[in-house]
Amino acid sequence: MTKATTAMKKSGSMEGEGGDTPSQLIDARISELSDWRGETLARVRTLIKQADPEVVEEWKWRGVPVWEHAGIICTGETYKNVVKMTFAKGASLEDPSGLFNSSLEGNTRRAIDIHEGDKIDEEALKALIRAAVALNMSVRATPRSQKPKSA
Repeated sequence: MTKATTAMKKSGSMEGEGGDTPSQLIDARISELSDWRGETLARVRTLIKQADPEVVEEWKWRGVPVWEHAGIICTGETYKNVVKMTFAKGASLEDPSGLFNSSLEGNTRRAIDIHEGDKIDEEALKALIRAAVALNMSVRATPRSQKPKSA
């Protein structure tokens, strides 16, 4: 059993019918789309795994692929005309390449809407994913280091 599989089992977020893992459910979603959206979701998934080989795949909210490392990095939602990558803490991330093009008004999340025919700036996206992981790691570490020591 891989570390990721162990982490998924420990997280208790396996919602699949018949015990499918989140990764299997994401595979099934990609297959069922069978159009540009499936291809785009598969490509995004590959880029996420390249950017963070330790990423954990989850399946939440009754059908949303989620990628986590020390917290949610992003989701991969599919709609009729768009594949939407929503970064949980996107408003706190530097986006020098201007990838974020949706949910720009919020204080927390930011999203990237990918439409049919859009070219993905793969290096910029991987940098954004790595930045999201680094932010998750720093946020997770901060509360422990700031706890007052008992006298």
